[in-house]
Order: sequence, then C-alpha cells, then structure tokens
Amino acid sequence: MLPHSDVWREAMYLAGMLKTVTYWLLVAVVLLDLGYSYLQYYQMPLDGDLAVIALPSELCRQVLQDPFGWAAFSRHEVYIAPNRFFAHLAMHLYFRHVPLWLQQVTDPISSVYAACALFKTAVQALLFYLLGVYIGGTYRLSSYRLWLGAALVAPLFQASGYQMQMGIIDHSVSYVFFYAFPLALLLLFFLPFYQAAYFGQPLRLSWLAMLAFMGLAVVLAFNGPIVVAAASVLFLGIGVHWVGQQWRATRQPWLASYWVSRLRTVPAKPVLLLGFFAVLCLYSLYLGRYEAESYTHTLPLFERYRLLPKGVYKQLTVKLGLPLLIALLLLNRYVLRRLLPFTPTTERITRGIQWLGLFALVYVLLLPLGGYRNYRPLILRRDSILPIILGMVYCYGSSSWYVVHHLAGKTLRWYLAALGVCAAIYMAVDQPRIASTDNNDCERLALQQLAQSSEPVVRLGTSCTVMAFEQLTEPSQSESNAQLLAHWRITKGKKLYYQAPGW
Repeated sequence: MLPHSDVWREAMYLAGMLKTVTYWLLVAVVLLDLGYSYLQYYQMPLDGDLAVIALPSELCRQVLQDPFGWAAFSRHEVYIAPNRFFAHLAMHLYFRHVPLWLQQVTDPISSVYAACALFKTAVQALLFYLLGVYIGGTYRLSSYRLWLGAALVAPLFQASGYQMQMGIIDHSVSYVFFYAFPLALLLLFFLPFYQAAYFGQPLRLSWLAMLAFMGLAVVLAFNGPIVVAAASVLFLGIGVHWVGQQWRATRQPWLASYWVSRLRTVPAKPVLLLGFFAVLCLYSLYLGRYEAESYTHTLPLFERYRLLPKGVYKQLTVKLGLPLLIALLLLNRYVLRRLLPFTPTTERITRGIQWLGLFALVYVLLLPLGGYRNYRPLILRRDSILPIILGMVYCYGSSSWYVVHHLAGKTLRWYLAALGVCAAIYMAVDQPRIASTDNNDCERLALQQLAQSSEPVVRLGTSCTVMAFEQLTEPSQSESNAQLLAHWRITKGKKLYYQAPGW
C-alpha cells in the first residue's frame, strides 16, 4: 500500500497530465476549426465591391485622398465613404499586394481566392483569441482558460449552414474588412477596460499605451458606421450606468455640487481615452450625413421603422441558429440563478446578459436612423446586427465557461450533454462544401476563359456572377474588374467582359 505522500503525488501527477491533455485537445479543436474554415472560405466567390475599392475606381478615390472627411465637413461635399478611410486603405493595400505575393506558390486565379480566405481566417483567429481573453480572463496562449473560451464559441462561427442568419465572417471579403475586422479591433480597444472591471482594479496604461490606444481610436472612428454605432450605444450604456450608480449613492442627487465632486473622483486616463474616442465617433456620425449611398437609396423614416419588425421576425425565424443561441443564453442564465450559489461572478455574468438585451434593444431601435439600403430591404440583416451577434457569442461563452467549472455531479453531465448536442447541431449544418449556387466553381471557369482569351472584349459563357453582385450585361460595367484582373496578372492587359441576358 502506497504511503499517503505517494498517493498525493500520484494524484497530482494524474491531475497535471489530465490538464495537459485537455489543453492540447482544446488547442487542436480551435486550430482544426480554423483550418476547416479556411477551406470553406477558399470556395467563396469574389464580391462586387472588391475591385472598385481595391483599385480604387474613380468612385472611391476621394476617400483615400481625404482621410478625415474634411471636404464633407467644410464644404458639405457628398461622396462615397467619407468616414471609412481606414477600411478602404486596408482593402486597397491588401489586394494590391497579397495576391501577387501568393503567386510565388500558386497560380494567379488561385492566389486571389487564397488571399480572401487567408484574410477571413486571420480575422476569425483574431476573434477567437480576443473572445478567449474576454472569457478566460488571460492573455496567455499557454493557458487552457483562453483555449476553452475559444473552443466554446468556435461552433458558432458559421461559413455555411446558419451563415445567412448569424454569420460573423461574411461570404463577401469586402464586408469582412468593413464589419468583422473593425469590430475585432473594437474588442481590442475595450479589452483593458474590461480587464480592469473583471479584476476590480483601476485601469493601468502607460502614456505610451495611451497614445497607442488613441491611435487605435482614430482608426476605429474612420472605419465605418458599424463600429461607431456599436461604440455610441456602449458609451450611452456606460454613462447611464455611472449616473445610476452615483444617483443611488446619495440622498441629494439634485445638488450640482455633488455631481461636480463625483466627476472629480473619476480617473483621468479612462475619461481622456473614452472621451477622445466618443468625440471622434460623433464627428464620424456627422460625416455619415454626406455618404453618397444615402442619396441613392431613400425611404422615409416612418417606412423604415415600419419595416423593422419584419426584419427582426425574419432574422429570428428563417433558421434555427439564432433561436438556439438565445435558448442557450436563457439556459445558462437559469443555471447561474437557480442551480449555482450566488457570487459576485454569477451576478456579473447574469447582469451582463441583461445588459446585452438592453444593448440589443437600443441598437435595433436606432438602426433605421442609419438610412436605407435596397440590399437590406427589411433594414435589419446579419451584418447590421453583428455587434449584437458577437455580444451573444461572448455571453454564451463566458456563462458556459463558468457553469462548466462550477456545476458538479449528474447536473453537470446533463449540462455538458446539452452543450454537446447544440454544438453538434451547429457543426453538422456548417458543411465543408459550399453549395454550388454559392461557391466559386463557376466564377473560376469564367476567369479561366478570360485568361485564355485573346479578345479585348469577352462574352462569358457562364451564368454566375463574376466579381459582381449581379450579371454584367454591358462591357463597360466590367471596367474596374478588368483593370484589377490585369494587375493580378490573371489577364494579359485589360480585358472587358459581359454576359448575355438569359445565360
């Protein structure tokens, strides 16, 4: 019979081995998911915004020449994307260079699809890491806490299946530059604030870090409306929460001297950083008034609000993905409230789910104020509510992470079985092969026809869209695409193309 000390050492050794095996299993799950996603993204066609932004075409040149929208602010000029400079710059630089670099290892046509897939996968990996940090409370890649957080949310990243309902990484690479990528950067911006609140500590940033985050705030504010909209609602929530706390802390909330004294106690660095970002967001919102698209797609405000309930209903009922995620959030809230003892952490997580619901309500109610686009006929679509979807993914991950670590016995086994079934549903519908109506097989054939043709104007013998959102029936419509294809060395010189109606 082993002495007590030997039994203890043996138990500790087995526990360490189990933790190591679990760590590497979680790493494998996340990395395999990223590889799986890359193969899916590699099958996706090119979108109709890619060429006009990457070149850029005449329509998109002014934003690159006027980074901070001075023409819109000072002279009230109307043009494309006055508040989206950094998104346009990122796309321009990436697609002017990366496909050419990849041609060292693959052919020109494949290099473009590989460039798109690599960027989408990189953004997904960044989101996995940031969500893992938010959920696990650690930056360290050597910690299983981070990898468990990433593994919990991995099935929710849908490239097929429920993608049209809750997709975080869009089929269109342009939308990834304008939506998922800047929102990942927004998560990075708020991470120090979250960590300070998570550990109950003051925000600790050196002045050098402050300058870096102020630079990030500039990039975010001029990256498009999705970041500005999400940040504005967050600022509103932070302000209301702070005022509510101070109001409850005094019996004389009407005294101005009280509020002055409370404001003096607020730390300078958080106020400076958040205030700077808030001012930039307000300026960016103002520049959005001079967005050219707002003048080509018009619908009265009342009509937009009338369409909004239909958009909400369609988004929630078109497939199982979002309702299932909402059900998981409600399940986790029930477990935290009813089956686990009350702690400051359970209170923080359940309150976070409640705040997410309030954020979603305010955000959705403000959506019609952003204008109307005919490609979003019901106002609300997965891309326009991406901040809400990411918030749901985070709340699901953080609540599940806590429940898994604090439930025990038979209840834990039932809970893990429920999580496993739901994860299996998400993974089962996220098929590795993109449907023939949505993949790039047909577009590849069209590009090969262009590459092999010796004619300056080519009639394509395919029925699918080619670097467009709809068929191009006039050669002049392919001008920007033709220039970019020549730059990518897919064609020898500029070759216009068109498709005959009815193909």
